[in-house]
Amino acid sequence: MTGLPDVKAQDTTKSKGTSLTYSGYIETYYSYDFSNPISHQRPSFFYSYNRHNEVNMNLGFIKANYQSQKVKANIALMAGTYPQYNLSNEPQAMRNIFEANVGLKVTDKSNLWLELGIMPSHIGFESAIGKECWNLSRSILADNSPYYESGAKLSYTSIDEKYYLALLYLNGWQRIKRIEQNQTPAFGSQISIKPSDKIILNWSTYIGNEQVDTIQKWRFFNNFYGVLDLTKNLDLILGFDIGVQQKRDSTLKLTKGMDKWFSPILILRYTTSAKTRLACRVEYYSDPRQVIIQTGTPNGFKTMGYSLNYDYCPFENAMMRIEARQLISKDKIFESTSNQNIYLTTSFAISF
Repeated sequence: MTGLPDVKAQDTTKSKGTSLTYSGYIETYYSYDFSNPISHQRPSFFYSYNRHNEVNMNLGFIKANYQSQKVKANIALMAGTYPQYNLSNEPQAMRNIFEANVGLKVTDKSNLWLELGIMPSHIGFESAIGKECWNLSRSILADNSPYYESGAKLSYTSIDEKYYLALLYLNGWQRIKRIEQNQTPAFGSQISIKPSDKIILNWSTYIGNEQVDTIQKWRFFNNFYGVLDLTKNLDLILGFDIGVQQKRDSTLKLTKGMDKWFSPILILRYTTSAKTRLACRVEYYSDPRQVIIQTGTPNGFKTMGYSLNYDYCPFENAMMRIEARQLISKDKIFESTSNQNIYLTTSFAISF
């Protein structure tokens, strides 16, 4: 899932020149899972910070950005356990690409852009860049919806920067390479509204077939969230994902009804000082038909999650974090046939 929408970042009309900038990011981590998995691999539905009892790098990248009044481009190469697990189904040559896209301003009179290439996902309030997120680890809904996408995007930002609209033509659900024998298009949309400086409201959608054309299963997905500044020090995120997908029987014939999954989430963040803050998260993920998360158990994936993290920012571009997290599932889906999973994670991130 992508980070919180930065409407201003879409607008280059105020810049009269051109710029070529370089940036980088490194985030290391250590996670200890109290179920002590022998393989060092945490549950399969986690794709970030998912190695147990070893110091590792979740994500590191180097990025170049070119921007003018009418043209923009981004290229970023990455390494770490995030690309290792999130892009494992992509061609080998594409697994280290974080971003590779170009954009063209369509008209001089309005902030309307056409972008093509590999881009951050238009879905969600979390991104692969941990320093941008309120919690150290990603939520279950973030890890199991697209972090990135490949295709074309037509986006518009209003002059007052209160509205951001986008339509997308995509290669699939978090895919650079299309599924073989799949020629059906996938589509997305995003509407972000900022009624005030203290509120962001977002609705993102995805429609696509995630099977070969001879066995189509159309997927319809909605992502809703709101970001609210409640007080000077207290912020809130409320989110809700819901998706449905067509069903087929054992003979591959379409049947009535749809397989459904959903996930509500609440995150509170309290700024304790200029350099420290706390965040707690409560989440639930229900996928009884195992469309997204396969468990092979009678009730499928039905899991509650709780986490608490503490952040310390010694410098503007550096962040140290520690998080405790517990998951409680209806079925025994975790290591040692348990229905609970408890782990601690620390991370250190620097952007430059």
